Amino acid sequence: MTEILVLVEHVDGDVKKVTLELLTLARSLGEPAAVWAGPGYSEVAKGRLAEFGAEKVYVADSADIVDYVVAPKAELLASLVASRAPAAVLIASTAEGKEIAGRLAVKTDSGVITDAVGLGEGFVADQSIFGGGVNVHSRVSKGTPIVAVRPNSTAPVPSTGAAAEEKVDVALSDAARAAKVVERVKQEKGARPELTEAAIVVSGGRGVGSGENFAIIEKLADSLGAAVGASRAATDAGWYPHAFQVGQTGKTVSPQLYIAAGISGAIQHRAGMQTSKTIVVINKDPEAPIFEIADFGIVGDLNQVVPQLTEEIAKRK
Repeated sequence: MTEILVLVEHVDGDVKKVTLELLTLARSLGEPAAVWAGPGYSEVAKGRLAEFGAEKVYVADSADIVDYVVAPKAELLASLVASRAPAAVLIASTAEGKEIAGRLAVKTDSGVITDAVGLGEGFVADQSIFGGGVNVHSRVSKGTPIVAVRPNSTAPVPSTGAAAEEKVDVALSDAARAAKVVERVKQEKGARPELTEAAIVVSGGRGVGSGENFAIIEKLADSLGAAVGASRAATDAGWYPHAFQVGQTGKTVSPQLYIAAGISGAIQHRAGMQTSKTIVVINKDPEAPIFEIADFGIVGDLNQVVPQLTEEIAKRK
């Protein structure tokens, strides 16, 4: 089978969940080959990649790769595309991942697809475009298909691979060294999962009414082990930090379960969450546009419904 390169997302040596999703997706289309860029590779990381089907692991553990911004990873992948001729390259559709994909496409004279939520035979990708208004099937028509896939689009399924290691050296160009990282500030993580990687997201909107009332959204999220999101109206009002905004101008999420409480469903918000597998809506306005994409809907006051829902979940644990 032809190799499919998967760029590994990792933090402090820990393989992120989206990489396991990409390996699972790659297995359905070819032979997954993980690409580890930067320091931190270990036997634990190798075991994790092997657990989800990586047949090979290309290890480029030079500190230079992370000491400069984005470009070194694109050059590493371009080198592997030239020498290994993979069937495709899969990258997480994060802010950094999409930039790497774009740079790689230019370097390899290939087509690129971003924000894919599915990938089938012939590397035909499912996409939601024009602010979420249109769903399309897309395929790269030139070069090596480079596809950036949204986190949570594929459920990670273990399947043991050999994870044969191969060290890779990359001589970075002067252009790749043009932007250097001069400082890193470690963000303190809370108990909740990262918004873009969470399997469950609970979001509040204008209907929550105030910043103080977001406490009931947080309680529901915590009862489900979920991340908390917010609509643009809620973040613009100062009720919740902008870092948690879901939407076209915020973060795009694609969880297994998305609960929208007090969110009307403007296209700006829908563009950031409508590829969620199951959408549950709580809104007192039965005509709210978000009900159009809901799998389950509750017409009612969220200040009454959400606490009852949290209480019922606690009973069933």
